[in-house]
Amino acid sequence: MANVAIIGAQWGDEGKGKVVDWLASRADIVVRFQGGHNAGHTLVVGNQTYKLSLLPSGVVRGKLGIIGNGVVLDPEALLSEISRVRGQGLDVGPHNLRIAENVPLILPLHPAIDKAREEARGEAKIGTTGRGIGPAYEDKVARRAIRLCDLAEPETLSAKLDELLLHHNTLLKGLGAATFEKQALLDGLVALAPKLLPYAEAVWERLDGARHANKRVLFEGAQAVMLDVDHGTYPFVTSSNTVAGNAAAGSGIGPHGIGTVLGIAKAYTTRVGSGPFPTELFDDVGKRLGERGREFGTVTGRPRRCGWFDACLVRQAVKVGGVQGLALTKLDVLDGLTELKICTGYDIDGEVVKRLPAALGAQAKAKPIYEVLEGWSQSTMGARSWAELPATAIKYVKRIEELVEAPVTLLSTSPERDDTILVSDPFAG
Repeated sequence: MANVAIIGAQWGDEGKGKVVDWLASRADIVVRFQGGHNAGHTLVVGNQTYKLSLLPSGVVRGKLGIIGNGVVLDPEALLSEISRVRGQGLDVGPHNLRIAENVPLILPLHPAIDKAREEARGEAKIGTTGRGIGPAYEDKVARRAIRLCDLAEPETLSAKLDELLLHHNTLLKGLGAATFEKQALLDGLVALAPKLLPYAEAVWERLDGARHANKRVLFEGAQAVMLDVDHGTYPFVTSSNTVAGNAAAGSGIGPHGIGTVLGIAKAYTTRVGSGPFPTELFDDVGKRLGERGREFGTVTGRPRRCGWFDACLVRQAVKVGGVQGLALTKLDVLDGLTELKICTGYDIDGEVVKRLPAALGAQAKAKPIYEVLEGWSQSTMGARSWAELPATAIKYVKRIEELVEAPVTLLSTSPERDDTILVSDPFAG
C-alpha cells in the first residue's frame, strides 16, 4: 500500500490545503491526524473557494474523510463547517466522513480558559487562537477529557463533568473569569449526541481494512514541524505533535503505514503569532511578500509575518519530520524581485550555527546569514512544467534542494489546483 503523509516544513500556512487537494485525486481516504480548528486549509477550485478547518481536504474531491483520535474536536465548529460546505454544494455526511470514537472534545470551557490565560500573560502572550486547543490537549493527557464515545453513555457524563469542572472552574475563578455550570454543559452534550454519534467509529479498524485492501491513504497534518510541541520554537508552538510520526498514533495505524512523507514549504517564509523569526522582514520587500502572497491566516484572519526563505529551518524540519520530498509553494510571489536571499546559517554571539537552537534566549539572538541569488522578471504564475520557468527560478529551486538536503518533488505556481509541476508522484513510494 503506497500511502503519503503531508506535513508543514515551516511554521504552517505553507499551502498544504492545495497540495492535499491535488494529491487527493490519487487517494482513496484522507485522514486528519492532529490539531483542531485552529488550523485552516484554503482550497481554490475554479471560481469556488473552500476554507476548511476540521474537515479533511479530501471531501472536496469526494473522497472518504477521517478525523483521527489525534485531533481535538470542537463539535459546534465541525457542525458549522459541515453546514457551510454543504451550502457550497459539497455532499458531507456519515457516508463519507468518519470520526474516531475516542477523539477528545473541545467544550465551551476550553476556549474560555485559553483566552483568560492569554489575557493574564499580557505582553508575554504565546499567540494562541483562543479556540481551546491547548486546554483540550491538556485534559486529554490528564485523563479527564470528554471523548466522542462518551456521548453514547449519558449516565457517565455527569461524573466526568464533575472532575472537569473541579479543575477548570478553579482556574477560571483564579483568573477572574466566569465559571461554568455543570447542567448547562451536560444538556449541551446530550443535545449533540444524536448529531455526532452517527459519524463515530473505530477508525483504526477501517484503516486496517484499507491496508489489506491496498487502498491509498493520505495523512493530512495541520500546522507544521516548527510548531511541534516537542521540536518547534517552544513555547511558541501548538499543543500537539505535528511531525509525520504522529500520523500513526493520531489515526491508529502502525508506523509502517505512514508511507512517503511530503513536506510543504513556501518559497519564502511566513509566521502567524508570536515567537522567534530570524529572517523576518520589516521593509518594503516584506510588505510586498505579504500583499502578493495574500498572507492572512485562514482561521484567524491575522496578517502573517513575512521573510526570506530559511534553509536552516527547513533542513531541520526535513530531518526531524522524516521528509523525503519537498513541495515548494508560492514561487510566483517572488516574481519581479531582482534579488533573493536564502538563510544558510545563524550568527549567535559571534558563533555560526546551522540549526535553530532549542533555548528561547538563543533563538532570539539568532541573526540570519544570507546567500544572495539573482531574481527573475518573467512571470512564473500558472507554470505547469520546468520549461515554462525562467532559468534563474530553476536555479533558486535547485539551490533550496541542496541546502535543505531534500528533493523538490512538487512545485506550486498559483492557488489553482492544476498549476502544479510534478517531478515525482509521492504515491509511487
